[in-house]
Amino acid sequence: MDKGKQITGAAREELTREMKKQYENGLSIRAIAEAHGRSYGFVHQVLTQAGVPLRSRGGDRSHRRLEKAGRSQR
Repeated sequence: MDKGKQITGAAREELTREMKKQYENGLSIRAIAEAHGRSYGFVHQVLTQAGVPLRSRGGDRSHRRLEKAGRSQR
């Protein structure tokens, strides 16, 4: 798809499904935006409109909390 071109209808639904799958498989919004030649804001909007629960900034930090508590995850 051309960068900056408006995407509507079936093409947008397909793009939404693809971006949702990529995000749920662990890709960041920035990585998805780069892969599709779209902006961060566009990808964020598409995921939000699709009802995808967004991760907090910084990725999965659960292992860091365990280390601070004096426990190892291993």
